[in-house]
Amino acid sequence: MYITTTIPYVNARPHLGFALELVQADVLARHHRRRGEPVRFQTGTDDNSLKNVLAAEAAGVPVRELVDRNAAAFEGLRGPLDLSFDSFIRTSTHPGHRAGVERIWRAVAHDLYPRHYEGLYCVGCEQFYTEGPCPEGHRQPLQTVSEENWFFRLSRYQDALSELIRGGRLKIEPVTRRNEVLAFVESGLADISVSRSAARARGWGIPVPGDPGQVVYVWWDALANYVTALEGDDYERWWVAERRKVHLMGKGVIRFHAVYWPAMLLSAGLPLPTQIFVHDYLTVAGQKISKSSGDAVDPVALVEAYGTDAVRWWLLREVPRVGDADFTAERLVARADEDLANGLGNLVNRVVTMVSRFLDGHVPAPGEDLADVSGTVSGTVSDTVHEALEGYDFRRAAAAVWRIVEEANRYVERTQPWRQDGTAREASLGTLVHACRALAVQLEPFLPTAAARVAAAVGGERLERAAPLYPRLVDAGRAGV
Repeated sequence: MYITTTIPYVNARPHLGFALELVQADVLARHHRRRGEPVRFQTGTDDNSLKNVLAAEAAGVPVRELVDRNAAAFEGLRGPLDLSFDSFIRTSTHPGHRAGVERIWRAVAHDLYPRHYEGLYCVGCEQFYTEGPCPEGHRQPLQTVSEENWFFRLSRYQDALSELIRGGRLKIEPVTRRNEVLAFVESGLADISVSRSAARARGWGIPVPGDPGQVVYVWWDALANYVTALEGDDYERWWVAERRKVHLMGKGVIRFHAVYWPAMLLSAGLPLPTQIFVHDYLTVAGQKISKSSGDAVDPVALVEAYGTDAVRWWLLREVPRVGDADFTAERLVARADEDLANGLGNLVNRVVTMVSRFLDGHVPAPGEDLADVSGTVSGTVSDTVHEALEGYDFRRAAAAVWRIVEEANRYVERTQPWRQDGTAREASLGTLVHACRALAVQLEPFLPTAAARVAAAVGGERLERAAPLYPRLVDAGRAGV
């Protein structure tokens, strides 16, 4: 399985909206690796944007300095968010990227032609619009741009794209986004500009092969990363032979990935992605989180304040498959205290304490009711999680894992091992220890650090009391802002 995120502009540091996409991709990668499947998880940064140039000018620093600094911040999310990506591509420094973009450009030369163009341009979106304001909420006014550009015959691929999507060869989830793309395609596709004047781009970007007065349109350049990052045997393995090539993205860039990108590949005679999952936005006070809006939420600062597990868990437990999710620190704290401190932490601490107190730490065999505690009503947790993740429903998958915590805590209250004795107590505590062990396994894709801590607490032949896994954030004075 080849899993990719979008590659964001580096005009500013990363925000929580992109962290959502990274965590979702990480869960998929860890889940499929755990099932024994080969996985490549790739992310990176889009360094060649005009937005980056303008941000550097505003900051009074060289473009290379700003791009390098902010790209390092994106790559540095690996630690704070507990990510497991296999590859990180930067479009301005990756040794094979420029050559790969040039190869694709030459491969589609039969569909390229020069044309004078005038239109309204949003620097925030790096996209032309027929009218304003910007539909993505960028606050800068649209610029009137008039220049000679290279155009791509997108209109030639309207029927092919419609057939790909309707036939399921290119699967778009959720269905509302599939229908949105189909409606756009079947309403009629116009050819698109795929270059910009080098002067307007301040000379930053990849020159058009044979036309140094133009640079390759940043989106064309960026989309190519999904193949240019794959060098040598990796290209054959992950783009040609791999049967599942999955792009994760936010809803604002679906047209580029579900229309322009497959059309480019069709024109070049290259294999296509197989699945596109589109998530909605994170918002603050109802407004989309973005780097330029002034309401960006720094994921690293959140982790420093509340911990990696609290941040990952809110993103997975609270964000719906369809629909925007409004973020506040208070909601993050409430979810962490309810689930991690009161639910998971309390369960593990009670079980370890009782085994230490009543059985001198020795773990007995589980009772016959283990399946009732570590399973689900409709089947095993593992099956439910896999089904949910196959549909990119991360909230449903996280809730399925949490059924073990809920059932185990109810089991404690029902059996009350402290009131039992002899074989009954041993069976109850054995059941609880083995349920916690099953929980650690199922939790790993979602909260890898928490899973490791649970496994360490209950994994030995003899359990020893330890500090609580999760003190309540409210009690620790971190109640949100």
